[in-house]
Amino acid sequence: MTELKGRLLCNEPLAKYTSWRVGGAADQLYIPFDKQDLCEFIKSLPKDEPVFWMGLGSNLLVRDGGIRGTVINTKGRLKDMRINDDGSVYVEAGVPCAHVARFCAENGLVDAEFLAGIPGTMGGALKMNAGAFGGETWRIVKNVEMLNVTGDVTLRDPKEFSVSYRSVKSANNEWFLSANLVLETGDSAASIQKIKGLLETRAKTQPTNQPSCGSVFKNPEGDFAARLIEATKLKGYSIGGACVSEKHANFIVNTGNATATDIENLIKYVKRKVQYIHGVELQTEVCMIGEAISD
Repeated sequence: MTELKGRLLCNEPLAKYTSWRVGGAADQLYIPFDKQDLCEFIKSLPKDEPVFWMGLGSNLLVRDGGIRGTVINTKGRLKDMRINDDGSVYVEAGVPCAHVARFCAENGLVDAEFLAGIPGTMGGALKMNAGAFGGETWRIVKNVEMLNVTGDVTLRDPKEFSVSYRSVKSANNEWFLSANLVLETGDSAASIQKIKGLLETRAKTQPTNQPSCGSVFKNPEGDFAARLIEATKLKGYSIGGACVSEKHANFIVNTGNATATDIENLIKYVKRKVQYIHGVELQTEVCMIGEAISD
């Protein structure tokens, strides 16, 4: 077997890797050196090993009991990005979405500006069809590179996936390694200005200076989760150190001493109250993984 170049950490606390700053320890966490190293590492794992991926740790709640299995952390890794010969943009899974937006704008490619409003990596955006400011990830995807449990890499077409609002399903047990994006050419300066405006709007309307995961709930068809939560008078409501943001009701913030249990209990409470008052069952956008700590 090829010698691995990445870092393998055992019983690694995950709170420092998540944007909520909560979460228990993973049995093991691997920080790959590059894409090839990651493929070699996956090949070295038992085929039945549970594997979880983490980029910037947004849109993710790791429960306090931690994760039994292996976590792949791509933050600062899998970060290659370039213009292909055919004009499409190659982006590896670990590249932050905001970097993709700026790279495209600086190279005179438009329609990726919305990615500046997504607080995660390209891998996470592909996994959930992340969107912001009216844009959605899979609208600009030409094809994707997938990694399977045996460490093999396959190029797949969007038609091989079932893509919908904040949901992407594949028939195969695979993970996103990279994507090729197709964009229109346009005015670079105007695109950069648009990104600046989107970021200013985000800073004014979202609690970007507090630990959160991004939006907690999906928007129900024809409505907004934030409107329903605010109409239920839950802004500022807290359980332990977890609080519904006063700035944006679809954000739950860690005020300093929250546990994952506090956050999950607050999510459940908000769901119950909105269902009771408005008859709408909110669906979570955030992915919750790991084991709860038993009482």
